[in-house]
Amino acid sequence: MDVYEAVTSRRAVRGFTDRPIPKEVLERVLSAAAWSPSGSNLQPWHAYVLTGAPLTELKKRAGDRVAAGDPWDEPEYDQYPPALKSPYHERRSAFGKQRYGALGILREDREASQRAASANWDCFGAPAALFCYIDRDMCPPQWADVGMYLQTVMLLLRAEGLHSCTQMAWAKYHKTVAEILSPPEDLILFCGMSIGFEDVTVSHARTGRAPLDETVRFVEG
Repeated sequence: MDVYEAVTSRRAVRGFTDRPIPKEVLERVLSAAAWSPSGSNLQPWHAYVLTGAPLTELKKRAGDRVAAGDPWDEPEYDQYPPALKSPYHERRSAFGKQRYGALGILREDREASQRAASANWDCFGAPAALFCYIDRDMCPPQWADVGMYLQTVMLLLRAEGLHSCTQMAWAKYHKTVAEILSPPEDLILFCGMSIGFEDVTVSHARTGRAPLDETVRFVEG
């Protein structure tokens, strides 16, 4: 698979089979991803990979919280601005409409929407999950570095025939994740990432992208 195919075939998969992933595949992906760029080579990412019984236990604990209606943990960072301006508001609304529309969920059906969202904390059935942390005292450029690292991981997973889904949703239950991983207190959970083989029986909608002239300007001589 060439890099263009990896980029265009990567998407947020929300339905995985329980087919296990050989540990050597994950090690190969993450060893190569370590070459991701970062300012002054800080490499500010801290990744934890869960499989097997520890992941099962995390899913159970998160699922118990969802079932009990527990409130989300106090946020450690803002996932979005308080008010999204145009065109970002429209893009987010279009995503939600397409995502839940593909599941046959009406906008006003909050109960069905919540059931669909709760699948996040089962990792959509994936047999592996990566949890990415960053030091609390890092600055916006280092958060960008973490994003480049995660993108590299996702593209390498595609090269291995695997799919993924990054999930800021896990940051809402960061205390539950910490119960399993015991990360140092100076780390913030940025996101989780479900990893596995796609369940092709699960319907999905591929979200579109803005046209090139909406996000790119060529300044030519």
